[in-house]
Amino acid sequence: MSFTFNQKLPVPKEIKAQYPVSEKLAAIKAGKDKELIDVISGASDKFLVIIGPCSADNEEAVCDYISRLKKVQEEVADKLILVPRIYTNKPRTTGEGYKGMLHQPDPEKAPDLLNGLIAIRKMHMHALETFEMPIADEMLYPENYWYLADVLSYVAIGARSVENQQHRLVSSGIHVPTGMKNPTSGDFSVMLNSVIAAQHSHNFLFRGWDVTTTGNPYAHTILRGAVNKYGQSKPNYHYEDLIRLFDMYSQLGLKNPACIIDANHSNSGKKFKEQIRIVKEVMHNRKHSADIRTLVKGVMIESYIVEGNQKIGGANHVYGQSITDPCLGWEDSRQLIYEIADRCL
Repeated sequence: MSFTFNQKLPVPKEIKAQYPVSEKLAAIKAGKDKELIDVISGASDKFLVIIGPCSADNEEAVCDYISRLKKVQEEVADKLILVPRIYTNKPRTTGEGYKGMLHQPDPEKAPDLLNGLIAIRKMHMHALETFEMPIADEMLYPENYWYLADVLSYVAIGARSVENQQHRLVSSGIHVPTGMKNPTSGDFSVMLNSVIAAQHSHNFLFRGWDVTTTGNPYAHTILRGAVNKYGQSKPNYHYEDLIRLFDMYSQLGLKNPACIIDANHSNSGKKFKEQIRIVKEVMHNRKHSADIRTLVKGVMIESYIVEGNQKIGGANHVYGQSITDPCLGWEDSRQLIYEIADRCL
């Protein structure tokens, strides 16, 4: 056979029963959900900064990083909501390489999905309870979302997933802000079609169940740049791109028009230091145009304790440095957050 069935994994209900969310933790999450919903809906004029490592590789360093964010959050709370990226699944273009903590709770050891499921749930719960900040993760595998549905306040759908029917349908049943990235081709229509699908009710097969969703009114767009047929990056964070997206939203009549700008990936050409310049340009455009200010609700930044990246393993492992894509270091990130706050109207 083409498949080897290694072991039957616990269903989400079983994992949740082993590692339950307390009433206190549920209340914290509900409060953070509302904060983000208020930004996406326009009820709050605060600005979102979704920030953190490309992939969460271990709990100690991730929580160390979030502890630093927490201190800055207290200083900018009147203008910004910092949302830690705790991305536990890593999409791979060719399928090769480290696929995130879900697959390998220890990046230097063999895949272990059972302990990966437990590790990521415990890490999300620990971060939420300790720092009381809204947590973001990417929904790379729709069937796995339910393992974390009760701890996440923000969900991202990646560029390679946004055209997938199951991602769109499952997004329609998520009750927190869900960002749909533009596909790698850069097509705005594909991205907006995904938002349309996510905002509507659907009936479909999910984890062996016949389910019906209510629709997610807080589904929105994320601009992350594109790649042309020659493999060259094409940014889409510029003024003209944002006005075009605003006009397309206006014609569609979608609920809660909103956009987050991903400052890395194809917007930066994966030159991680460019995120600083890109974010500053986005903030300038918000100041220049009332339409852009209404549309752009936040930015997404890849950042960790130590800038750059490193290979997995070896004697020279650097604590708090990305083992996937390169990230901004902490000092640059901290300064950039202050600048974002200064440029908020």
